[in-house]
Amino acid sequence: MKKVIKKRGQVWIETVIYTLIALILLATVLSFAKPKIEELQDKAIISQSIQMLEEIDNTIEEIKTVSGNKRSIELGIKKGSLTIDSKNDLIIFEIDSLYDYSEPGAEIKQGKIIIYDNKIGKINKINATLNYSGKYNITWDNKENLYLLSKSSTPYKLFISSKENNTINFENAQYKT
Repeated sequence: MKKVIKKRGQVWIETVIYTLIALILLATVLSFAKPKIEELQDKAIISQSIQMLEEIDNTIEEIKTVSGNKRSIELGIKKGSLTIDSKNDLIIFEIDSLYDYSEPGAEIKQGKIIIYDNKIGKINKINATLNYSGKYNITWDNKENLYLLSKSSTPYKLFISSKENNTINFENAQYKT
């Protein structure tokens, strides 16, 4: 009878040990894989955000010729933030990422977009900028404001309109009727 109880106890101990070994192996694999997965996700988000800036620029180029021309645009921001800096006529997308977009400190030009990667520790501060100073006067709601669009689960709906004197106005379409 004692031998049967010993064997049962031994089976349970072996089961617990094998389970612990499996959990340790799984945790080890995840500790290496998770940062790489996050890096790949950030790469995709940065690529989509650059496309978003290109879409904004294309919309501005479409409406610029006729004063009063107005277009609606949807902007999805999954991570990072988009700043419309009316005072300096800039549109800036910023994200903190594990992904190295370029060599830290180097400026890359992709069409009209200037991309700058600044490494701080393990994190890369990636900044993509559309600079319209000297070309257009960018405004937010017909004012020289700084407006920040942060990450959101739903896309932002904006109107971009052309005004007199090379003025391009942005306004939130969600609050306009």
